[in-house]
Amino acid sequence: MSTDSVSIVGGRPLRGRIRLPGEKGMSHRALIFAALAEGDTTIAGLAPGDDVARTLGALGALGVRVTHSGGHTIVAGAGVGGLREPTGEIDCGNSGTTLRLLAGLVAGRPFRTVLTGDESLRSRPMARVAIPLREMGAQVEGRDGGALAPLTIRGGGLVGRQLTLERPSGQVKTALVLAGLQADGTTEIVEPGPSRDHTERMLAALGAPVEHVDDRTVRVTRGAPRAFELALPGDPSSAAFLIVAATLTPGSEVVIDDLLLNPGRIEFIDVLRRMGASIDVEQLDERLGEPVGRVSVCAASLHATTVSCSEPIIDEVPVLAVAAAFADGITEFRDAAELRVKESDRIESVVELLVALGISAEPRPDGLVVRGGRPLKGSVRSHGDHRIALAGAVAAIAVDGVSTVNGWSAVSVSYPGFLDDLEHLAHDR
Repeated sequence: MSTDSVSIVGGRPLRGRIRLPGEKGMSHRALIFAALAEGDTTIAGLAPGDDVARTLGALGALGVRVTHSGGHTIVAGAGVGGLREPTGEIDCGNSGTTLRLLAGLVAGRPFRTVLTGDESLRSRPMARVAIPLREMGAQVEGRDGGALAPLTIRGGGLVGRQLTLERPSGQVKTALVLAGLQADGTTEIVEPGPSRDHTERMLAALGAPVEHVDDRTVRVTRGAPRAFELALPGDPSSAAFLIVAATLTPGSEVVIDDLLLNPGRIEFIDVLRRMGASIDVEQLDERLGEPVGRVSVCAASLHATTVSCSEPIIDEVPVLAVAAAFADGITEFRDAAELRVKESDRIESVVELLVALGISAEPRPDGLVVRGGRPLKGSVRSHGDHRIALAGAVAAIAVDGVSTVNGWSAVSVSYPGFLDDLEHLAHDR
């Protein structure tokens, strides 16, 4: 193993129980909502990795006091009026969630903020959040007419508007909700289809004036959430990698405890079940409006399907494509053009990964086609993309022999403990 590659011994069944790191999207939101509240909020089990660390650092730069004690994070909320102008640029690293959510947060404050990130983040589309924030009254500037970071935002004086988005996006919707909580009048956000709804669920549970009108419309008026206590459930996007690995590796039986079961976040399970996977889901709890429970999975043979890649499922496409590589028949992924503007061009990255393992795969402008077969051990590249690295690891787990994933450091963004969790579950035959 070099400093940026890992070798994975495949063919070992995965067995046992595990609890995964805290849900990443809820972690970002919990921190920001806590900053907007009056009083102290205590959060247990924040997602590890650089993305959430960037949101923590950004809030510190905005004057929010955050401390850590005994595995808990305590946020001293001072309300929206407690935010302060940062003394320098806020570096969001590789986290599009951090940059887009912060854009909405600072758009309501009467000071100047510069949001930037790494080379990958500076190439990702930001007009989708900049344009509606301008419609509400914020001044937003950036490269290519505000389409690319760094974004310079001069906020304050926002007015509620009806905002119709061109594409569903939980990140953009959340940015506009955060702006709407600081605007005069009513803000209504209309999407062409459903997107992740953590923001509406959490804020409604915290008493903020956010109304989920229907699965495409959110209405917001001026206000703020209350302080709270939250033990974050496990991340279903992280769980997807272990669920697919257990499905593909003969002899596997895995139970994942205390997992977020938000319906939009576990749509990938519906896809896998349609392909023949053996997966049971049981709700046991609810936290801030979010269902929580356990998922049990056993190894199973898969067959091909057609996947329409809605916004809630888009991040799981790389690992679902790995599942398709082991399935009988030809699987087609449609309506996935958004994959081309992620941390890498995930359509091309996934196709390259599968071809490196001996599988026939073809890119399409808005998706890909995978001809299932018998993947072989091999060497794959992450292209600096955490989900590609983890998808490569899942393929490596399910084939006999030793495979290599190059560019492994990318997983630090979301799931740095993946190899430890893998070793916890892996058993020799």
